[in-house]
Amino acid sequence: MKLSRLPIWIKAAIIAAITVLLVNVLAVTLCTVPFDGMENSIYKGEKILVSRWSYGLRVPFSTERILSKRAKVGDILLFNNPSPSDPYRSVWRRETFIGRCVGTPGDTLMLDNEYLVTNYKKISPDMKMLYSYLPSAEDTLVALIKHLGIKNNQLAGYGDKRFIRSFSVYEYYILKKYLPKDFVLEPLVKEFNRINSVHSFVIPAKGVKVDVYPWNVALMCNTILHHEKKPAYVRNDSLFVNGRYSKSYIFEDDYYWITSNNPLNTCDSRLFGFVPQSHLIGKAEYVVMSPDRGRLFKKVE
Repeated sequence: MKLSRLPIWIKAAIIAAITVLLVNVLAVTLCTVPFDGMENSIYKGEKILVSRWSYGLRVPFSTERILSKRAKVGDILLFNNPSPSDPYRSVWRRETFIGRCVGTPGDTLMLDNEYLVTNYKKISPDMKMLYSYLPSAEDTLVALIKHLGIKNNQLAGYGDKRFIRSFSVYEYYILKKYLPKDFVLEPLVKEFNRINSVHSFVIPAKGVKVDVYPWNVALMCNTILHHEKKPAYVRNDSLFVNGRYSKSYIFEDDYYWITSNNPLNTCDSRLFGFVPQSHLIGKAEYVVMSPDRGRLFKKVE
């Protein structure tokens, strides 16, 4: 049957369906937030509008990009899993994650032994840390959490000596203003205990040489092996690429360091390392569906 012979309403439906498909493939897409790692920026179950043009359009069924652009520090972006259970599965067919970009190609981050960014306060007021307090102070803290309207805050750990909760930089600031002066709410990992375990990590950039050190050799090797597609291995803290000892490596792609707001959620670069430019889908722009009506059409920041 020719299209010209179809009823007008069927033609309109076909055109509308094609238009929606093209917009979804070429311009924007909707993402349902799969976990609570990005609270308080976005919440689990919310639907987010993602712009596919933010970093250059990724050609459908490919990792090539049109008018490729780099993400910026602070962007909340959608990306494909860089470390899937099936490494041979095409990038565009892998599961999607959402997180905040804290390191762009060529940046240097200070990371501790657990790959936590130590200068987190410069990144986002929503970035969370773990804090401990005495069990006897639980009722006081819970009452204040409820009074201040701090949402989705559950015990992260407890024992006879200390209870543990996670708070964002902003939440901690507000709590300290209202808590009694003798209330001790302190970071679980103090800065002076971390200083000896903090090292500099250069985020790989296309065409730029990155030196190899004992603390970054594992990340370097995994990135070269899985994303640069070169045979690589580590022996005695030394990197070997194509069977040769390498003091440095020049990368062929741009990479990013992406984190969750909540340190309890490790679906980020702490788990899978550097995220290639080719895996980026787009930038999260607006909340379009949420159980909290007050958040509808709120810009994602």
